[in-house]
Amino acid sequence: MVPIKTWPGKPYPLGATWRGNGVNFALYSEHATGVDLCLFDDIDAPAETVRIRMTEQSDEVWHVFLPEIQPGQLYGYRVHGPYEPEKGDRFNPAKLLIDPYAKAIAGGVNWSDEMFAYPLKGGDDLQCDYRDDGWGIPKCVVVDTSFDWGNDRLPETPLSQSVIYEMHVKGFSKLCPHVPEEIRGTYAAVGSDWAIDYFKRLNITAVELLPVHQFIDDMGLADKGLRNYWGYNTIGYFAPDCRYSMGMTGEQVTEFKKMVKALHAAGIEVILDVVYNHTAEGNHFGPTLSFKGIDNYNYYRLVPDNLRFYMDYTGTGNTLNVMHARVLQLIMDSLRYWVTEMHVDGFRFDLAATLARELHAVSKLSAFFDVIHQDPVLSQVKLIAEPWDVGEGGYQVGNFPVLWAEWNGKYRDAVRGYWKGDEGHIGDMGYRLSGSPDLYQWNGKRPYASINFITAHDGYTLADLVSYNDKHNIANGEDNKDGDNNNKSWNCGAEGATEDEEINKLRRRQQRNFLSTLFLSQGVPMLCGGDECGRTQLGNNNAYCQDNETSWTHWDWDENAQALHEFTSRLIGFRRDHPIFRRPKFFQGRKIRGSEIKDIMWFNPGGTEMNDDEWTTSFVRTLGMLLGGDTIDVRDEHGEPIRDDTFLVLINSHHESVGFLLPGEEDVKWELLLDTRLEEGFLADTTCHGSGDEFSLDARSLALFRLGGGEHAHARTESWKKREVKAPEPAPAKPAKSPKTKGAHEKRPSSARS
Repeated sequence: MVPIKTWPGKPYPLGATWRGNGVNFALYSEHATGVDLCLFDDIDAPAETVRIRMTEQSDEVWHVFLPEIQPGQLYGYRVHGPYEPEKGDRFNPAKLLIDPYAKAIAGGVNWSDEMFAYPLKGGDDLQCDYRDDGWGIPKCVVVDTSFDWGNDRLPETPLSQSVIYEMHVKGFSKLCPHVPEEIRGTYAAVGSDWAIDYFKRLNITAVELLPVHQFIDDMGLADKGLRNYWGYNTIGYFAPDCRYSMGMTGEQVTEFKKMVKALHAAGIEVILDVVYNHTAEGNHFGPTLSFKGIDNYNYYRLVPDNLRFYMDYTGTGNTLNVMHARVLQLIMDSLRYWVTEMHVDGFRFDLAATLARELHAVSKLSAFFDVIHQDPVLSQVKLIAEPWDVGEGGYQVGNFPVLWAEWNGKYRDAVRGYWKGDEGHIGDMGYRLSGSPDLYQWNGKRPYASINFITAHDGYTLADLVSYNDKHNIANGEDNKDGDNNNKSWNCGAEGATEDEEINKLRRRQQRNFLSTLFLSQGVPMLCGGDECGRTQLGNNNAYCQDNETSWTHWDWDENAQALHEFTSRLIGFRRDHPIFRRPKFFQGRKIRGSEIKDIMWFNPGGTEMNDDEWTTSFVRTLGMLLGGDTIDVRDEHGEPIRDDTFLVLINSHHESVGFLLPGEEDVKWELLLDTRLEEGFLADTTCHGSGDEFSLDARSLALFRLGGGEHAHARTESWKKREVKAPEPAPAKPAKSPKTKGAHEKRPSSARS
């Protein structure tokens, strides 16, 4: 074969970069003694066609330029150095390695013993395995990143106005008859005309995609005939996963960009769920696929007094060493790439507490926060934390610094516990409905710091939350031991599917209760994809390995699924049309302009304002929340104040109906707009009720009223009934303490990978 022409190349940028006249390859490794660049002609080739020793090293980066190489070239690395696990080094040139900066990766791992740097059957990772594994390792792909973005612009939807739809790229469309069969389960399907029309009709503003960084199916799952469906097992932080491509090697980059461009054209943002806390290589018994064989000592957090082992704050076997400058650079380079090159609008950081650990403890002063906050690109996109990990002190809800929103696990737990009928949640509900000021108001944040959710990918779907008391995870192959046992679920009287129509009616009502609470609360609502049509996983609360109809959304809706979808769509649209439910500032709980009405007021069933004793009474399950529309402290782009109607929300999680006296002077009229005891939820024709009337608030139901109508659309503060009862300001005074234990999804088994 004719020798490949080589030039010295440059150490920056890292990765394989097409320059128009060739490709520059650059790989960081401080402790390697040598690096070989391996070129492949075919993804299924048993061995590399060409192996090139990289002789140039600058600033601990090995580099070479190949002027004859074109986009589409397949490649990988072999890295030389000592195999001394007890000293933190695991170099083994017999193992082909994936470039951490690869912009595209082709294929998956063909699992065998060779993918481990030690003799797997012996189980001793201190011994080196010299068998070649190049035939079974995914290949990196040189990519031409050019793309015609046209007039693409980020929608830049304010977070306070956002409605997030958490979804799985494949699961959303795999069974969908409304998109062409050849693109189902792909990026192209998410960006299709039908999908975009669906998102628009649902009134969501952003899709949050479960991990699309290239990930690995675990060997243990493959042996069971299962897949790592969720994707929390990353191996390539720059590469969109090839599983969701239509099949052409390297084309996943272009297909992803086309999807983003189409969504942006419809005003829909794209948020990525990213997993920078750990990789797919597991602990000391895990495979060697990339980072372990490139520079294990630097890439991972190792046990200080025994470098053979890994610090594990994630429950997955390893933790990336974010304290190291080059690892931090990897993360920042990846994030900037996805914003500047792929045009995404933000990120949800899996187990984000791990990224903020300095030495051991989670710290607001960590380098990770500092670097992001000063970055002119990353500081301007949406940053959402999953504010916990499985390490000591890892539960950090409410503690992330400004610029960060958080998945509010306390919101989920409080709302689930309340509608389940548990005692002691009324005070917590006051906080959660009003944007969780107890968590965020004290540190300079706004209500939109709270990402409110009832369900997410990890755990029960909404339909299962009201249909199962216990998890049913046998299909996962772990004897039903995986998945969280603390779900705060209630099956409404029967476990799983039932023919009892009374139970089914109650379940449908409970779903409307949860959805109404979610979209009438201050903060940013996140809807788990499929909950709008009653998607079920048949009680599996840890379906991370179920790449099948258990997890995929079904589109053959019956009339109940259709009705739930219509209700959800209308509910989100109602929120969009009424800024009182998405305030960018917290309520003050004080009187406005000398009147007796406040921006927020809390009422008991007697029609009087709640007192301190009622907030802390464990058996109280009924509450009224009045939102004053004339008091919205927000202005439009021209500086003009935005006003809204005044609304009254009544909630009752008691198992019996409660008579609720509607507050106000005699001439005050309340229009009933929504009542969850009705199958359709929203009333076809509003009904009027006078102040002082006793409204029968049905068992386990929510009702929404609007003050007056027409000329009386705003609060008539001059006629508000004066009361001398003290109300909490701005949220419940001395509420019942929220549980300190972690709720569902916060403490996960190692297999969950989420």
